[in-house]
Amino acid sequence: MGDILVGACSWTDRQLVASGWYPRGRRDPEGRLRHYATRLPVVEVDSTYYALPSRRNSELWVERTPDGFRFDVKAFSLLTGHPTRQQALPADLRNRPVDGALLDEVWGRFAEAVEPLRRAGRLGAVLFQFPPRFAPGAVAERALEDCARRTAGWPLAVEFRHPAWWAAERAEDTRALLSSLGAAAVGVDMAQGLTGSLPRVVPVTRPAPAVVRFHGRSGAWGRGSKEDRFRHDYDVTELAAWVPRLRRAARQTEELHVLFNNCCADAAVRAAETMRGLLTRPCR
Repeated sequence: MGDILVGACSWTDRQLVASGWYPRGRRDPEGRLRHYATRLPVVEVDSTYYALPSRRNSELWVERTPDGFRFDVKAFSLLTGHPTRQQALPADLRNRPVDGALLDEVWGRFAEAVEPLRRAGRLGAVLFQFPPRFAPGAVAERALEDCARRTAGWPLAVEFRHPAWWAAERAEDTRALLSSLGAAAVGVDMAQGLTGSLPRVVPVTRPAPAVVRFHGRSGAWGRGSKEDRFRHDYDVTELAAWVPRLRRAARQTEELHVLFNNCCADAAVRAAETMRGLLTRPCR
């Protein structure tokens, strides 16, 4: 069975910092990360979606974490086709048309920034979360092929938001496509019965890593404020129901990342620590 690493989708979220989870004296940038790494073995860097990361930050993250710790890095919004504010780009790239030359430059800077993590063995996965309008079809498949080409040698993970990708009649084709591209399919837990709900599956498509993201079960998914969309406290029954599924997935991969994205106050880190406890109990 592969290792199962459980963590949260941020260690810098303002509500988490204000929640009291970090002890006194450990609430500065260095102290937060060092403390987090003593409690959980993997974290997702979500700030890289909102702005291009810097190489220097990656170097600092390596210095502040132990061997074996993993960072899953979320791809910059422009690289996944999301609307991107000019202010999110470096100053010298602003006010340029979004064309092939700009995309090439952004891809290059993103790769340069995450290289210290990859070189140090800290890079767990690079997460490409595509928008809800990214529906199955020839255009999407070409975009995925381009993404796989540009990320050759990276631990690529792909999360779809359009539910058609994992509809029963298409799921096997989606699995085969991602497998052929060397990409990990990201499984999700979210509220069911909504227009954009995805099924609770863990489709393992590459040896490592496999990724499952827990978004919470708010009925406000896809609308409202961030707090409305992600406000959910997982109870132990909800988490325990996932344990057999996660263990089955871990038997198919070398490393499974389980990440909690219900980032309201300390809900995500508490759920992660509870899930770690459940997964360490002996199998019945």
